[in-house]
Amino acid sequence: MRTGRPLLAVAVLAAATTGAAYAFGPAGEAPAASEQQTAIATSAPAACKADPRHPKRELRGVWIATTTNIDWPSRPGLSPARQRTEYTKILDSAAKRNLNAVFLQVRPASDALYKSSLEPWSQYLTGTEGKDPGWDPLPFLIGEAHKRGMEFHAWFNPYRASYRDSTAKLPAAHPARRHPNWTIKYGGRLYYNPGLPAVREHVTKVITDVVSRYDVDGVHFDDYFYPYPVAGAKFDDSAAFKRYGKGERLAEWRRDNVNTLVAQVDEAVHAAKNHVKFGISPFGIWRNKSNDPSGSSTSGMSAYDSIYADARAWIKAGTVDYVLPQLYWPRGHRLADYDTLLRWWAGEVKGTGVQLYIGQGLYRVGATDDRAWTRPGELAAEVTANRARKQVDGEVFFSAKNLVANPLGAVDRLARTHYERPALVPLMEERGGRAPDAPSGLRAAGNRLSWTPSAGARAYAVYRVPKSGKDCHTTDARDLMAVVTGPSYTAKSAGTYLVTALDRLHNESPPAKVRAGES
Repeated sequence: MRTGRPLLAVAVLAAATTGAAYAFGPAGEAPAASEQQTAIATSAPAACKADPRHPKRELRGVWIATTTNIDWPSRPGLSPARQRTEYTKILDSAAKRNLNAVFLQVRPASDALYKSSLEPWSQYLTGTEGKDPGWDPLPFLIGEAHKRGMEFHAWFNPYRASYRDSTAKLPAAHPARRHPNWTIKYGGRLYYNPGLPAVREHVTKVITDVVSRYDVDGVHFDDYFYPYPVAGAKFDDSAAFKRYGKGERLAEWRRDNVNTLVAQVDEAVHAAKNHVKFGISPFGIWRNKSNDPSGSSTSGMSAYDSIYADARAWIKAGTVDYVLPQLYWPRGHRLADYDTLLRWWAGEVKGTGVQLYIGQGLYRVGATDDRAWTRPGELAAEVTANRARKQVDGEVFFSAKNLVANPLGAVDRLARTHYERPALVPLMEERGGRAPDAPSGLRAAGNRLSWTPSAGARAYAVYRVPKSGKDCHTTDARDLMAVVTGPSYTAKSAGTYLVTALDRLHNESPPAKVRAGES
């Protein structure tokens, strides 16, 4: 919870990072000539005016969907080696564009893309639900993200039980088969009933299990709560409503069920590991102004009324660390204008401590049903609009296969105009952490920098001081060359460099300073 409770503090988090460096920014090889040792820079940098083109901190993420093999693996039944190759290709494409977070779907439908005693192996790995793929992908998936200086957010679907509406073909140990009374058939699929306390307990247990056993940086929900409406179908939760409704109206009760799960997961995640972030990517329209004077000036489906997802309640209660609304409409859309929704969401998080990221409809680029998406600059223009709102702390793109495909060259255009420099992730004070000590033993051998790892550091930021000598590294990222995970970096050119240590939450140390490229 971010509202009404004091900030929590935790001790230094990670052991010293000693892996190989992975540069996000410009880098090149140069022969080492001589070594030069320099002390930690102690003088305060001169005041700089922030350059809005290069924000110091900005979340830049990509969703990696596993359901129906949308993004990864590309199809079921691939060998572990092929799965690893496909995944690293996605990450390398993200790293090339200076992205710093991945949101990978680890539980599409009460299944697991990791070794679990609670739910069966996902069919999207092998083609058969419950079949052991012969390896546990999750440590590799997390580790490869961390090697590249990226956060790894584990993405869960809380209520989808199966893509079929019968339990007969589910593995014998599947929770829906063991507890058929937990489920509701709707629209040809099987869902867990959000109104049952046992369902909420199970979902929370599954998530806590992952947080406890794996080194994830975040827990993530998307927009699927109560199912999206299906014409002519009824979501029959009447028995649960009769037992647990306590005099509420059905819609209110359903929203309360979702709110209860969100609060329960928030508490459980942070009790297990305080540094792990928890956030939700709701449908982009909370309510329309025609339904509620405090809603947005839009005319689309309302998440509040149709799927019983009350993002405003989560923000007000502080039961999420961030919200990531899916604003998949372009600027100027007749029913759901991007700028209108951006303004509404920025107003909702203002003063709350809940961070706001924007879900970007990369998958729409090139679509011919809306002229806006035929313009290669639409996506970049939306990110420009994001940056004009100080409440917006970054964006996440759906989805990974489109990032790799780069439709209309829009991704490269965005990277060139907005992501030229790396960025640190936004700080979340309540998630704790502490800046490590500044790197010690910083030295240059020609253009190669090296230093002694700092205790508690997951990564290091490398800055190049301009010829003017004006140090702006605390203000923005104009001079940020790279974020690396090991204690070395090869500079592209001679000059004065600063190196800072970052903990897993990107709390940043004072800099150490060295002159590189001198013989």
